[in-house]
Parts: sequence; structure tokens; C-alpha cells
Amino acid sequence: MKKRKRNGFVLVLVITAMAVIAIEMFALAGIANTMQFQSHSAYLQACERNLLASGLTWAKQNVQNESRETFDKTIQLDVGRMNIRGSALDVTITVSPDEEAEVQINSSCTRGRQTLTGGGKYRIELHDKQETTPGTRKSPAGD
Repeated sequence: MKKRKRNGFVLVLVITAMAVIAIEMFALAGIANTMQFQSHSAYLQACERNLLASGLTWAKQNVQNESRETFDKTIQLDVGRMNIRGSALDVTITVSPDEEAEVQINSSCTRGRQTLTGGGKYRIELHDKQETTPGTRKSPAGD
């Protein structure tokens, strides 16, 4: 009797291994897409916080300097130096009757196919500027 060669066994083993690798690659590709989406979302949220902080700082400085020419206008701030591609920052300052400045900030930033837009209203108190040189201001006790 002749012995049969088992060449087909190795071929089946290789095809099965390729199928297992293909299934693993499919699963890992889905996980990689999820991780990329989450990292883009975290980046956009950080950019939005930075834009909001910049807008509030700019508005506070203009309110304290009493730059009334910027009040009741929407100003689009230049955010090019912040290195945030596809971003925009609009600030509108209005003064309410109770002498508080209201600031409307609208921000937008983009990364890939995701865009995050945000906006909010904030209040900034208007203070009279007083000289605060040590010794010139009277204490509440009258000293």
C-alpha cells in the first residue's frame, strides 16, 4: 500500500489562520476608529476651552479699559496665532442697565470631519477704578 501525502492539511491550516487574522483586523479597525473619534473630541473640547478663556480675557480687558467702541458690536477675534486650524471666535459685549457687561462668546473649531461649536453668555462687573497706592486708601475703620 502506498502512503498518502497530507499536503492539503497545511493549506487548510493556512487558510484558517488567514481568516482568524482577518476577523481580528476587522475588530481592531473598529476600535481604532472609536479611539480616533474620542481623541478628536477631546482635542476639540480643549480648543473650545482655550477659545472661551481667550474671549473672556479679551472682553474683560476691554470692559476694564472702558473701550466703549467695542460695545454692542460683534468682534471676530484673530485666533491664527493659537495654532487651532479651522477655528473662529466671536465676542459681543453689551452693557445692561444695572451696569454689568454681558459678554456673548461664540466659538467654533474643526478637526477632520468633526466640528464643535459653542456659545454662552457671561457677566462681567464694571468697577470704578480707584487708586490703590498703599497708605492712600482709608480703611473701613477710618484709620
